Order: sequence, then C-alpha cells, then structure tokens
Amino acid sequence: MKTFCGRANPTTGALDWVEESEEYDYHQEIARSGYADMLHDKDRNEKYYQGIRAAVSRVKARGEQVVVLDIGTGTGLLSMMAVTAGADYCYAIEVFKPMAQAATCIVERNGFSDKIKVINKHSTEVTVGPDGDMQERANILVTELFDTELIGEGALPSYEHAHMHLVQADCEAVPHRATVYAQLVESDMLWKLSQLQPIEVDGNKLLPPPAVVKCAGAPSVCDIQLSQVPPESFTPLGPICTMFRVDFSKQVSSAAQSYTAQFKAQTSGRAQVVLSWWDIDMDPDGSIVCTMTPSWNYSDPHTYPWRDHWMQSVYFLPAEKNVSEGEELNLIVSHDDYSLWYSLTVQNDVKVATFRPCCTCQAHLVWTRPRFGELNDKQRTESYVNALRRIVKPDSVCLSVSDGSLLPIFAHLLGSKKVFSLEKIKNRKHLNGCVYLVYLYIYSDLIFFTLQISVLMGEPYFSTSLLPWHSLFFWYCRTAVIPLTALWSWPWWSLECDSLRLWTDVFYTDNEFKQMPLIQVTSGGQRSLLKKKLQGCESQKSCLFVGDQILILQRNLPINSLKILQCDFLDFFSHFVSHI
Repeated sequence: MKTFCGRANPTTGALDWVEESEEYDYHQEIARSGYADMLHDKDRNEKYYQGIRAAVSRVKARGEQVVVLDIGTGTGLLSMMAVTAGADYCYAIEVFKPMAQAATCIVERNGFSDKIKVINKHSTEVTVGPDGDMQERANILVTELFDTELIGEGALPSYEHAHMHLVQADCEAVPHRATVYAQLVESDMLWKLSQLQPIEVDGNKLLPPPAVVKCAGAPSVCDIQLSQVPPESFTPLGPICTMFRVDFSKQVSSAAQSYTAQFKAQTSGRAQVVLSWWDIDMDPDGSIVCTMTPSWNYSDPHTYPWRDHWMQSVYFLPAEKNVSEGEELNLIVSHDDYSLWYSLTVQNDVKVATFRPCCTCQAHLVWTRPRFGELNDKQRTESYVNALRRIVKPDSVCLSVSDGSLLPIFAHLLGSKKVFSLEKIKNRKHLNGCVYLVYLYIYSDLIFFTLQISVLMGEPYFSTSLLPWHSLFFWYCRTAVIPLTALWSWPWWSLECDSLRLWTDVFYTDNEFKQMPLIQVTSGGQRSLLKKKLQGCESQKSCLFVGDQILILQRNLPINSLKILQCDFLDFFSHFVSHI
C-alpha cells in the first residue's frame, strides 16, 4: 500500500506530500522519532520495571495467573519486563505496522515469543474470546500512552475502552495513577511567546493590532524544558497546586471535566502563565514515583534525570490579569479527551471555561511561539535595524523575502520610499500605504519582478519551515532576484539555529554584477534546450534557470522585451506591475 509522507521542499518553501511506495523503509521514520530518547530514559525504565514487578507479585499473591495487556508496546520493552518479572502471558498491542514488526522481531530475538503476542491493531479494535485477539481479559494493564500534557496521545479514551472491554474489573495498573500540578506565575519572558509587544524604531512606536491584543492565543500547549528557564525569569503568584488525579486501575472517563484549586495570591503582579507538570505513581502506595517536576523544584538539582520525550507544559491565560497579594484566586483546569486549558477567576467566581480558548486574529495560527519570541526580542530587532540603517536610503528599492516579517516596516521607517514584501500567506493587509505586499505561489517567480532592487533583506523566516536549515531557502530567493539588481546589496543574512550563525555583508557594483554568470543547468534536457535557444544571442544577454523555468534576459530593455520560454505566473505579475 502506498503512503503519502510530508516533506519540506527547500526550493519552493512548501510542504510537499510525497507518495512513498510499498518498498519504502518506514523503519527510517522510527529511527528519526523520539523512541531513542525514551528507551534511554533510565529513570523511566527503572520505575516502570519496579512497578511491573510489584504488580506481578500482588496478582500472584492472590493465587491468579498473571495476564498482562500492554497498550502501545512500541519496541516491546515493557512486555518483556513483565515476562521477566514472572507474568504468565502478555498481549502487546501496537497500531503502527512497522513498529509492530520491529517489536515482533525484538521479542523473538530475546526469546519471549512463546509468552508475548504482538497484536498489530488499535486497542479499540482488539477482541476478546476463543476466536479473538485475546483469549481472556488481562488482570494487569501496562501502558505508556503519555506525552508532555499527559493526555495528548489519547490516554483517556484508551484507558476508558480497555477497562470496559479488555481488562478485569479488579485489575492492577502500571502506572497506578497520575497527578497533575500547576503554578500561576508572572513572566514577561514566557508571555512574549504568546503575545506581541510594542516595538520602538527611531522614535516610532509600533503597536500590535487590536485584534491581536484581544486574541486569546493558540489553544495548544507549549511544551518546554522548564529546567532551562531560570527561576529569576518568573515570579510565582501562588503555590504549586495539585489540580487533579487520574486512577488508572479503575474505570476512566474521557468526558470533559474541570477542576479548581483555590489559594491566596502570594504577591501582587500580573497573572499571565501557568506552569504545569505531572507525576505517575507506579504502585498504589506511591512509593515508586516518576516525576516530571523541573530541576529547580528538586532538593538536589544534580539528581534531576534529563529527558526530552517528556517535558513540562506552559499554558497562557487568555488575557493577563492583575492580582493583589492576599487576594482569593481560583485556578481552573479543564480538559477534553486530548488536551488541557487553564483559566483564572477571583473570590467566589468559579465560572468554568467550557471550551478551549482559540485564536481569532489568525496570527497565532501562522506564527509559532518561537516566532512570537523572535518578534518580541528587542536585541534581535536592534541588530536588524542597525544593519538596515547602514544601507537604506530614500531612493532605495527594498525587497523583503520573509513571511510576516517586520523588516519592510523598519525599512520604511528608516526612510525608504519603495518597500516590497513578498509573502506566501495572505495574512496581512496593505501596510498603511508604506509597504507593497506581493503574494506568490512559489518564490522563484521573483524573476518576473520588474523594478531594480537595491536592498534584498530577509530574517529569514518562512511559515513552511519545519527545521532550522529550511531557512536556507532564502538562498534560492537570492539567486532568483540577481537579474533584478543594478546595484545588488545583500545587507545581511542571519540563519539562527542551535550551532550555526552566519552574518555576511556582500556588495556588488553594477560592473561586477554584469560579469556574474547567471546560468544554472540542472538536467540534460534543459542543457539542450538552453544551447538551442542561446544560438545567435548577443553578448549582452544573460540566462537564468529557476526550477524548470529558463529565462533569457536582455539588459537595458523594457519589460515587454523579456523573452520567457516557460512561464506560469506572467499574467499575475503583469497585473501587479500595472498597479505599482
């Protein structure tokens, strides 16, 4: 069966869906996933094994045979732990076929195939009975269906179904329970990941649109390593509250519910952010605990077990609220079957937010939280403004190649009379008459732009980029606009990622530009076509390949002398040029 897989195309900047054949090695997808980090989590593995061993002992003490159900077995590690601990039989359920095949192989190689049955189904499709997938109901339920938010991978519906159809009424569960904690804080650093802040440029104050200010923001959780957030970057407004518990050994409900923690504000401030994490108790007594609490909450931070597959959660309140020291507050957490959200009320007002807050301004749908952080980074903004200030002049023709960037506005405020911003998503209107917006289907169509560009700028940021190096797409855009520049000034290119930062200043005079080769050939067929079309061309003509398009440009000629051998968007550009 063929499958569509998403792949980021660095040339077009789009997310392409690639059809993979039946022979595609999906184990490569597994290798690139978070399994390795999870399997190397020593603290998690030890706590699970201790909990499983204790559960097996309790069932054997009742004189029963131990039948284990492992939902979401992955590599089969927890099932093998159960058999090693003395379980008589184990049903290991895994819905992802390549992972189920890997689990079957791993179980067989470790000599457990006679006691572990790998079932390649979703747990809700598993049947019990003489002719079913399971011969009998299990008396121990082992799962690892948790994410940073605890319930984001569908743990509640899976537990609900398992208790109704797959396990005995008095079954043991590993983990036995989960507890969710939360703390209300004020943090400008974290708040900047959710809301745009005012920006000042040369005495001009840029304010975010009212729709963005009033917007409740993105509904999704922001997972983060709180251990890397300095305690001095936030001010606790209340104690660490126990919000709710889930007992996995009993019937679990996936219905929407809300829980309230009441407390007095420890200090005055602006309630903005809720920090949250969870613990799982592997046994009923709570003596075997695997906790996600941040390192700064440890008595000895050096004992903190680093893990990346489970982190901590940051939730942003729909709007910041001023609170006074000693004020009675109600922190309310609500959840559906897959997500959590928080709200804050005062005194006796315990009104519950029935529905998750959602974005109404569209900015939170286009920009990620790290993107909000970039736009609110004053030092970053100053660096760009200082770089632009060195080169932007009143007669500069500036072209910005970035999605949702403020660079074109900065260029206008610094004196440029002609500023153009090329974007792929129509999420911004005409910017007060100072910046022209051009929307393209593919950025390679920059070649049809008719004005001579003197400043090409980019952060770069593209809404379709998934990984840091996808921003190298700016290089393709630079190549596409070379023929449009009489005096090409590339003020900077900043690519920020974990270990790479490039700052480059390149300036070409008009004479140097004329000597630059503009021929890029990518296939034999195109070479033949190019050779044929170039026969008899004068020396002042230049050629450019962009994807499957071949252009022959003649300098010092009007736009109607541009010879185009293949064009998909000429009509679009002709329409745009006529309105400049």
